[in-house]
Amino acid sequence: MNPQLFLAFMIVAVSLACTPGVDWAYSISAGLKQRSFVPAVAGLCSGYVIHTLLMAAGLAALLAGVPGLLGWLTIAGAAYLLWLGVATIRSWRGASFSAEGGVVQSGNQLRTFLQGMGTSGINPKGLLFFVALVPQFVSPEAALPVPVQSGLLGLTFVILAGVVYTAVALTSRKLLASRPGAARVVTLVSGIIMIGLGTVLLSEQLLPLLQPVLLQAGA
Repeated sequence: MNPQLFLAFMIVAVSLACTPGVDWAYSISAGLKQRSFVPAVAGLCSGYVIHTLLMAAGLAALLAGVPGLLGWLTIAGAAYLLWLGVATIRSWRGASFSAEGGVVQSGNQLRTFLQGMGTSGINPKGLLFFVALVPQFVSPEAALPVPVQSGLLGLTFVILAGVVYTAVALTSRKLLASRPGAARVVTLVSGIIMIGLGTVLLSEQLLPLLQPVLLQAGA
């Protein structure tokens, strides 16, 4: 691979991973509700592994090029974020780092992992990130085939994102360990962020559909 392009991609990938969003909100809220945040971070990274596989297979570009399909994916992702945000807000009163929380059962860990995978995997903006950004750092003149380069770049982002999300969860846990009340506040804010992002995604798809109806009603 082109070393300069790879270095440039790493800089962009780190910058994007360090941008607060729904991934940050989910990793923090999951860390507050359970002893281990590993299932949440692993689930988030697994969602981006799915995007990487789709991109390497060329399916991501196909999905993005099918009229209307990406819009339905966006609506599904928005509905999922709204549901996850509501579930997070409902649990904010019990969020803490107290030792009385007990040992997390395997079923809860699996559910946390699957929710994390859904959070990043069903997000259409993540799909567009791989489709629009990664190809810019692929060199046709390189020794490796284009699908292999795309896969390596995608996995690089997955690793970098995992490191960033782990650092976020660890830092949050240490900062909030001595402040039980703050844990509840952060959980509440995380849920609000998820609902806000889901609302924005949903409005981006529904407003263009409702605009003709509103114009007719105003006329």
